[in-house]
Amino acid sequence: MTPARPFVFLLILLVVLCSGIAARLDCWFMGWQGNRANSWNPLDVFIGSGQRLFAESFYREADVYYHSGYYPTIYDNREAFQTEHIGEDTGAVASHNRGDETGFMGAPLDFIDSFGRHFYPSRHTHLDEGGPTDDLSTSYRVAEILPWLKIASKLDPRDVKTYLVMAYWLRVRLHKVSDAELVLRDGLRHNPGDPQLLFELGRIDFGDYHNLASARGVWEGALRSWAAEKPNVPRSERLKYAVENFDDRFIFEQLHEYLAQLEVEATNYPAALNHLKLAQLASPKPDELQQQIDDLKRKMAKTDSSSAHR
Repeated sequence: MTPARPFVFLLILLVVLCSGIAARLDCWFMGWQGNRANSWNPLDVFIGSGQRLFAESFYREADVYYHSGYYPTIYDNREAFQTEHIGEDTGAVASHNRGDETGFMGAPLDFIDSFGRHFYPSRHTHLDEGGPTDDLSTSYRVAEILPWLKIASKLDPRDVKTYLVMAYWLRVRLHKVSDAELVLRDGLRHNPGDPQLLFELGRIDFGDYHNLASARGVWEGALRSWAAEKPNVPRSERLKYAVENFDDRFIFEQLHEYLAQLEVEATNYPAALNHLKLAQLASPKPDELQQQIDDLKRKMAKTDSSSAHR
């Protein structure tokens, strides 16, 4: 009978040898310029850029949950769902939605189709507005979209819209302002100086902490970051009615509009007027901002008149 000991030693030798080769190849792979990850995260190594696809899927699933399952398929009209409503409602994400968001299913084809729609979600609702029951006391259920968004942010930490949406719903509907701030700062750690994240962080300073000086500093910093990232984006008077570069100009307009609100609250009307004029250059609806500009000019004239009679 052949002794088993040599085979045991040989097996141990093979395990050690394979482990050494694997460790060596792993170090080489992580230092290789063509590696998909440049990270020790197993998800980066094994999935690579495919993580972004999974992240987008989880983000979209959060929007489906937000609508309680009432959502267009690839066979329906998706014009009103080009931008997910969980992002559109934040006001920090540029929207490309148009058309009737409630009519993507079209009219029932026949009485069978009409009857069948009673057995699956067939009405447009939002969780924070009471969902299918229209019961506003259940609006807290919007928290159920957060786990989907959390997974999406882990899979693709460079996608800023996920942090924006998480922070908005934490702050506005769940009233967890400090948690929202932590989410945004985590997003900034992965996306330093991002103008959209700074815009949302400034909204916390302005609307929740009522710290005008901090909000002004954050938003002005966001504008500097925007100018560095988008040096060639048109925002001249000649191009103010164009729709090109809408996504890039959106946050520029929002920042100046909010800075105008801040300066009005600080009674610094000339600065507010300047911000509104700059926002108008980037806006697809300049006439609406012109109305605000005219109202502010009348307010300034009235203030100057009152000062002169004292």
